[in-house]
Amino acid sequence: MIPAADLFEPPPLEGVADRARVAAVVAAHGASRFVGWDFAGADLTDLELAGCAFVRCRAGRADFGSADLTEASFMGCDLNNTRWRGARLAAARLTDCKLTGAQFHEVSALGLTFARCLLVNTHLRGLSFRKTELEGLDLQGADLVGCDFREAILLDCNLREANLAEARFEAADLRGADLGDLRLSDAGRFRGAFISKAQAAQLLIGLGLRVI
Repeated sequence: MIPAADLFEPPPLEGVADRARVAAVVAAHGASRFVGWDFAGADLTDLELAGCAFVRCRAGRADFGSADLTEASFMGCDLNNTRWRGARLAAARLTDCKLTGAQFHEVSALGLTFARCLLVNTHLRGLSFRKTELEGLDLQGADLVGCDFREAILLDCNLREANLAEARFEAADLRGADLGDLRLSDAGRFRGAFISKAQAAQLLIGLGLRVI
């Protein structure tokens, strides 16, 4: 049986799903499944969206500030340039989403996970990914200052040009990550991490040594 919330048609092409309509759906059906909705530029701040699922939705420039998204899921969504300041994202999951330029400021993110997401130039400062497996994340140019990657496993992840100041990588497995053009000055950032022979060779090349 199709959940009641799935029966709602997406809003007209000339408009977006405003906060009143979203709030009405959740009030009527509880944790709802939004499929193919257009939230582009919508103000969704402070809404109670815990447990909701967003599938193939367009939400570029939407504002989720201070919303309760505990255990929410986003699958195949356009979330470019979204704002999440103060959002509650505990145990939320984002899969196959576009998040270029998204701003995750001061979020509650215990158990927040990303998989196969585009996170170019995204602000993720201070988030913890400790003991998690990160797969297919493009973090090029992302702000990862103070992030905790201890004991994490990075598979097919791109960290080129990311800001990694004060990030922690003790016991992290970085063998499946693209760390960019490594220089000796970068070595301290990855102290205690596991890297591949090829990555180690790149560090030596940065010293002017020839690796054969």
